[in-house]
Amino acid sequence: MSRLAIKICGLSTPETVGAAVSAGASHIGFVHFAKSPRHVEADQIRGLAAHAPAHIEKVAVVVDPTDEMLGELVGAGALTALQLHGKESPQRVAAIRARFGLPVWKAIAVKTRADIDSASAYVGAADLLLFDAKTPDGAALPGGMGLRFDWTLLRGLAIPAPWGLSGGLSSDNVVEAICISGARLIDISSGVESAPGIKSVDKIMAFCKAVSAC
Repeated sequence: MSRLAIKICGLSTPETVGAAVSAGASHIGFVHFAKSPRHVEADQIRGLAAHAPAHIEKVAVVVDPTDEMLGELVGAGALTALQLHGKESPQRVAAIRARFGLPVWKAIAVKTRADIDSASAYVGAADLLLFDAKTPDGAALPGGMGLRFDWTLLRGLAIPAPWGLSGGLSSDNVVEAICISGARLIDISSGVESAPGIKSVDKIMAFCKAVSAC
């Protein structure tokens, strides 16, 4: 088991949920966003989450969600956290956290140091900040595109909130990413796929093994 937290995101089958758990992931993620090739419905999330033991964190990834959508997801009782991956303001993040009673992660799209600096506005509103690569203007997805940013931008980051790293990671570069950034939580999706939305058991196992060497 790695001393670093590992989230395998975009899971959609019992087999890959089982692989993530067996490989040592601490968190599993389910994408509830219709435009994504990783989209799963609320009832599917309930079923998939049931394949993971209680100590594994179950995170739903949503983009600018309505309260109605969140109510449907949270109502099933399977989730342990919500990850907001849209343009949610600090005020909206705080409101979601207060209303639904779950820890809330906020993804921060990064291209420059200014993007990282902007994350300070979410301190106190979000329980965890997730630094992810900024997608091109007009892109259909806000993440999960295999893009990375300059990890040196995170070096020596002093922010009074837990944070993690995502974007463009793979078993080949994750050790370098951890060493450069100092991240204590690593989040991967497309880097453990054989095709968009199709997770690879072998890649999940290889990724978690690489992280465990840190």
